[in-house]
Amino acid sequence: MVSLEEVRLLTIDLYGTLLDTQGSLLGPTTDFLMRKGFEGSPAIFLQRWQGKTIQNTMIDTLLQKGHTPFRELLRRSLVFSLREASIPFTEEEVTSLVGEWERLRPYPDVREGLLDLRARYPLVVLSNGDPDMLAKVVPALGVPIERTISAAEAGVYKPHPAVYRTAAEALRVELSAILHVASHPFDLIGAKAAGMRTAYVDRHKTPFDESPYTPDLVVRDFRELAARLLPKR
Repeated sequence: MVSLEEVRLLTIDLYGTLLDTQGSLLGPTTDFLMRKGFEGSPAIFLQRWQGKTIQNTMIDTLLQKGHTPFRELLRRSLVFSLREASIPFTEEEVTSLVGEWERLRPYPDVREGLLDLRARYPLVVLSNGDPDMLAKVVPALGVPIERTISAAEAGVYKPHPAVYRTAAEALRVELSAILHVASHPFDLIGAKAAGMRTAYVDRHKTPFDESPYTPDLVVRDFRELAARLLPKR
């Protein structure tokens, strides 16, 4: 068991950490691209859409011109990706594909791991998603969540330190009493730099970024996270 005695609760990233974004979106995206006669890789197209979205969240934060809703950044990023690939589209088709983000499925290890972790720690979702988007997908986890916090409450996107400070203030705990769990190094680097402890869910055996803000734990999935954090029975 890893010694993280000062940790009082877990904040957990949603997209790509609890919810299988790539796996859930690949089917609908493939169906759409096939109807358009697209001959490239749907998986690569989807990765480019997601990567563009992350880029746009960071641009939105850096501009400091107000907080653009995550759904709108998803839409803009999808439109860019479609134009880049010379794929014709309608606004209705874009709205439909963006809507698939509200039907994402959790990874198979999530429910079991969260149920075990919940016996000791309050569980809080901390996500870049809009509040209404989170309200639609968090129930899919199948586990009661103590609270859901959107980056919109901070007015910026992760990894801005204000997101993590806003979460700590809302939860009324010190940053150092929170273990932030995510599958994205940029999120964990932001959380660690802000003062949280961090756990990297490395589902795909991806090296962590070269950074002074390394994770306190590296695990394969939520079952292993529970095994590492909880006392042996």
